[in-house]
Amino acid sequence: MTAIPPLYRWNALDETQRSSVLERLAAPTDPALETRVKDIMEQVRTGGDRALRELEAELDGVELDEIEASESEIAEAGNRLSGEQRDAIQAALDNIRACHAAQRPADSHTEPVPGVVCEQRYRPLQAVGLYVPAGGAPLPSTAMMLAAPAQLAGCAQRILCAPPAADGSINPAILYVAGQCEVHRVFKLGGAQAVAAMAYGTESVPKVDKIFGPGSRWVAAAKQRAAMEPGGPAQDLPAGPTEAMVIADETANAQFVALDLLSQAEHGEDAHVLLLCLDERLASAVQEAIADQLRTLPRRDVLEKSLSAGALLVVDSLETAVEVANRYAPEHLLLQVADPRALAAQVRNAGAVFLGPWSPESSGDYCNGANHVLPTYGSARWASGLGLVDFYKRISVQELSREGLERILGSIAVLARTEGLEAHARAAEVRRRTEP
Repeated sequence: MTAIPPLYRWNALDETQRSSVLERLAAPTDPALETRVKDIMEQVRTGGDRALRELEAELDGVELDEIEASESEIAEAGNRLSGEQRDAIQAALDNIRACHAAQRPADSHTEPVPGVVCEQRYRPLQAVGLYVPAGGAPLPSTAMMLAAPAQLAGCAQRILCAPPAADGSINPAILYVAGQCEVHRVFKLGGAQAVAAMAYGTESVPKVDKIFGPGSRWVAAAKQRAAMEPGGPAQDLPAGPTEAMVIADETANAQFVALDLLSQAEHGEDAHVLLLCLDERLASAVQEAIADQLRTLPRRDVLEKSLSAGALLVVDSLETAVEVANRYAPEHLLLQVADPRALAAQVRNAGAVFLGPWSPESSGDYCNGANHVLPTYGSARWASGLGLVDFYKRISVQELSREGLERILGSIAVLARTEGLEAHARAAEVRRRTEP
């Protein structure tokens, strides 16, 4: 029973205890990890492809003849899948494309005063790197969530990195998705070394403008470091170890709740799951359901470690539950209550919200069409989940007629001189004295 999340009464905890219960298992910063990531990235920067092979051998135990998947490997990947698997991937891709196509950004044109035109024009990113983790389990679903919107946006260069298996191959489902989404090149690279390759470029791996995809703390640290370097690639969002919070009332099904918690906990040992409910009877029923499911779930070793850091919290009201959820800012928030839509109106901080008993979190992981790359570690307080717009940049276009400049020239000059920037003021004023 050590793997079953412990039960607490929220009102019986002091502030220090509450913070401890809500603390994620893996610390966001680790000086030793940061130092090692820095070393790995420098090794790739200076050593290129040779360093990538050395690091894959050292860190993943894989001796690679070629770091890039061949066109034939990608083309033949579908033959290694069953027809059922290919059909499921296609169904998911159809929904992902439909959901993301509806998010296509539109250019805007505004004329705040006559003769002064301001436009916003959206243009796809030129080169994007898509990272698909495969540490605990290969994730073709993540490949879909990254590659489909990159394809829809029309990014001119799309590369994908995924950790290789022991035999040097990439999971065939990931390769099949890459082919279906017309990814241009696929590399057998994982961890911080994959991020470094995309950030700096090597003899084989192109340098990209932005890196997408979740991963381990190593991947998250490498993405952040690369994004902070001059000229480095942007990162999509802080997407580290997964987390889920369920809010449940007396109408909730304990089996549903238990399996929603377990489905996130099985992602990895550093996953974090929490339940907020109104009485101990449901909490006890969920504990029993978790124990029952653990007897037959294949990833029990992983589950025992991640569940031990979770918690079942009894709160006095749904309002208190939402307050706790907004404080925690979960990646996934599941509302298994009588009126989930009304409760959702109070949610301020969450990556994705699932309403009602028929909305398992796994539907969002795979097939309902919404993107499953979501903010973690509380960054849902300010960050959003991945969407089509993240594969674009906005360009501001401004045009003034002579008359338009005349209308705002006085304000330009006053504000420029208020800031002590005389050349700014003169750049506008000189045009008043110049004949067209």
